[in-house]
Amino acid sequence: MNSAFSLYTSGSSFIHVCDARIKLIALLVVSLAVLLVKSWIGVCLVAVIVFGAVLLAKLPLLRLFKLSIPLVILLIFIWVCNAFTFSVDASSAAQGLSAGFMAGWEPMSLWGNFGFNPQGCMTSLMYAVRILILFFASYVVSFTTAAEELTFAFSFLLSFLRRFRIPVDDIATMFSLAIRFIPMLALESLQIRKAQTSRGARFESGGLWSRVVSWRTVFIPLIVSMFRCAAVLGQAMEARCYGAGKRTSLNSEAVSRAQLFCSALLLCVCIVLVVFL
Repeated sequence: MNSAFSLYTSGSSFIHVCDARIKLIALLVVSLAVLLVKSWIGVCLVAVIVFGAVLLAKLPLLRLFKLSIPLVILLIFIWVCNAFTFSVDASSAAQGLSAGFMAGWEPMSLWGNFGFNPQGCMTSLMYAVRILILFFASYVVSFTTAAEELTFAFSFLLSFLRRFRIPVDDIATMFSLAIRFIPMLALESLQIRKAQTSRGARFESGGLWSRVVSWRTVFIPLIVSMFRCAAVLGQAMEARCYGAGKRTSLNSEAVSRAQLFCSALLLCVCIVLVVFL
C-alpha cells in the first residue's frame, strides 16, 4: 500500500507504543473537554495538551499543516461570515465567557448597516479553534495507530454491546475494511487517471462540462475495479470460514501501568478544566 495515502507513520515515541484503546479513550475525553469548556483559558489549556501530544509523537508537522489547509480555509470563511454583518443595529454587544477580551464591545458600523460584530467574531473564533483542536487530536491517533490496532480497540471498547446481540465483530470488520479501502481507492484512481492521460484524456483543459465528462473515464473503471476487489475479498473471507466461530486476535489485552496512569491523569485534568473553566 502506498504510504502517500496512509496516515500511519511508524515511530518509537510513547504515544506510538501506547495501547490503541487508551488512545481512543483519550481522544474521547479530550473531545468532550474541548466541547464543554466555556472559557478561552480552558480551550487554550486543552490546545496545549493536544499540541504537546503532537510534539511528543514527533509527527510530521509540515504534512499535518498541509492536511489542515482546506479546513482552515473553510473556518476562515465561516468566521468572516459571522464577524461581519449587514444589520449592525440588530447586533448586540459581546458578552459571556466566549467574548474574551472583546467583552462589552459594541457592534461597529463600517459602511451603512454593514459592520463588525464582536459577539459573532469571538463566538465563531472559539468554535473554529475547537474544531482545529479536534482535528489535530484525531490526527494524533491516526498518525500513531495502525489500522489493525484501531480495529481491535474499536471491537474491544464496544464488546459490551454483544449482550444486546449487536454484531460487534462484524462492525469492527467493516470498520477495518473501510480504513483499508480508502487508500486503496485513492491509489487505484491515481493509476487509472495516469493510464487515461497516456491515452489522450485531458483533465485540466477545456470548459467545466468537458472536464466533468472526462472524469467519467476514471470513475467507471474505478467502480468496476472496486466491485472486483470486493468480490475477491468476499471469496477470501468465505475460504477462511469467516463467521463460523468466535474471532481471535493477536493483539495483547494487557495495558501497562504507565499508560493507565497517564490516561487517568488526562481524565482528571480534563474534568478539572470542564468544572472550573
